[in-house]
This record gives sequence, structure tokens and C-alpha cells, in this order.
Amino acid sequence: MDPAAPDYRSAFQLAPIGLVLSARRQIVDCNERVLQMFSATREQLVGQSFAVMYPSAVEFERTGARIVARLDAEGPMANYADDRVMRRLGSGELFWCHVTGRALDPADPHARGIWSFEDLSARRQITAELTPREREIAALLVEGQTSKLIGRNLGVSPRTVDIYRGRLMKKYQAGSTPELIHKLLSA
Repeated sequence: MDPAAPDYRSAFQLAPIGLVLSARRQIVDCNERVLQMFSATREQLVGQSFAVMYPSAVEFERTGARIVARLDAEGPMANYADDRVMRRLGSGELFWCHVTGRALDPADPHARGIWSFEDLSARRQITAELTPREREIAALLVEGQTSKLIGRNLGVSPRTVDIYRGRLMKKYQAGSTPELIHKLLSA
């Protein structure tokens, strides 16, 4: 082997950001950073559904539906990205995570993908006990989406989104939506 040739396997394993190769929402491989981030062993993740990384089955299903809708709408070479609450396997601790993904097969964008995971907990803490729906709405508010867009993305009315926003404002003791977003981002 040429000593100057790139060692892609080592680059994958030692990347400073979490990387996962997937097939149909199953983890095919992951790097060391993902294992550290999720307090997991390789055996706990490889071959498993991404569901093990989510706080609830409901959030896993809803996030999957949003991903499919975005990839279908934007085409086979689209990227998907969001901030969401994930769960560490070792402790069950919830944490904010930035997730970005891309299809590896343009002919079948849902067959295989590569996903990056960035732990945001050093800059963003979960300071209130939130329901799965509140976590979803908080994540979409942080992205700057309106009640109408959030409602469309989640399949609920804008009024329902406003009710959840009100609950979040109460839990975070925020007097306005901008203050709530600031508290969500800096919590």
C-alpha cells in the first residue's frame, strides 16, 4: 500500500464529528465520536434502528416523516439538517444535537445515507422538562419557523403550535417569542 495514499477508514473513525452510515434508518457503521457522544458501545448501535438514539418512539417516527418529506421535496441529492433533542444510551440523558444527512444513492434517496452528529450540549442545555411535541416545536422555533410552517411540518394547526409555544414560554419564563428563542438557544 502506498504510504501517501489516504486512509479513509481511519479518517472516518477519527473524525472530530460523529459520522454514521445508514440503510433504511438502520445504523450500518458509526465512528468513535458517535460512540462517545451517545455513551454507547459499537454493539449497542451498529445494526440497530436510529430509534435507540431518540427520547421517544414518537419523536423517531415524526422526525423520519419530516426527513422523508424534505428529501422527496428537494430531490435525491438534497441534504437534511436540523437541531433536535437526542438521548445518550448509557445514562438516558437528553441533549441537543445538530444532525445533517445526505442520500448516498440518488436513484433511491432513502436507501443509504451518511449522517453527521454534533453534540450541542456545551452551548445549549436542556433546562426544562419537555414533552416530545414541545421538543419538536422548540427545535423548529429555533430554526426560525412560523406557527404556520411548524403546523404544516408537524401536521397540526397553527393554533395548536401557538398553544405549545405558550407552554414553552411558561416553562422558560419568557415574555415573548424572541425571548423564548434566546432562552432555548442559551439554556
